[in-house]
Amino acid sequence: DEPIKVKIISSNSGGLIATIGSVQAFLPASQLSNEHYPSGIETNRAKVAEELKKFVGQELQVKIINLNPRTGKLILSEREIMSANIKELVAKYKVGETIDGIISGVANFGAFLKFADNTQVEGLIHISELSHTLVDNPKDIVKVGDMVKAKITEIKDNQISLSLKALQPNPWDNVEGKFKAGSAVKGTVYKLNPFGAMVNLDHGIFGLIHVSEFGSVEELKKHLVPGTNYNFLIDSIKPEDRRVVLKLAKA
Repeated sequence: DEPIKVKIISSNSGGLIATIGSVQAFLPASQLSNEHYPSGIETNRAKVAEELKKFVGQELQVKIINLNPRTGKLILSEREIMSANIKELVAKYKVGETIDGIISGVANFGAFLKFADNTQVEGLIHISELSHTLVDNPKDIVKVGDMVKAKITEIKDNQISLSLKALQPNPWDNVEGKFKAGSAVKGTVYKLNPFGAMVNLDHGIFGLIHVSEFGSVEELKKHLVPGTNYNFLIDSIKPEDRRVVLKLAKA
């Protein structure tokens, strides 16, 4: 159970190969520490393989966790060693605290943030917590290397959840001061869906015009083009549900 140091002799897209004496050992990518894990590129095997090549020739501290009877290889883990340390490190932080950090990886579901005061600690900013605006691609909001402030929203099982939008003004707080049911408004069509069109009315405020206003998706596409400004009428507004329903203004 004691940690040992091993030298990495080769790699592949699945992990790293090391030797312990005359015995070959395998360190799966999933057992790398947060600091070494190739966050954000897991689905691209070629990129993972390229990233893991950087460890060839390096020494890593690991723990033996299993013996694969089929191959005779020892299975190693760097994460097992780190987990005990991480528990102690994570305990220093509290929900509601604001921290500084650097974006260490970007995936389709959000972004990873390494804490500036201790890069061994890493948290996740879910895509829904990146901005009050609708986010299709996290890379539109942050990129690797960005320094940002984030709020800790949850700590569970040594995993830290973070939010950028919690530190930003919420555009829905004064939405009723800007928009009223029955009033005319200009908006830019953001995207079309089978159920209607999402319309950007203001930074972070989106309205929906339902497909039933046009009779069919085909008619909707004839009348509304993404990226184009149109005049709308606000049919209803429910700030508590973050919902604005629109109608197309009569010409």
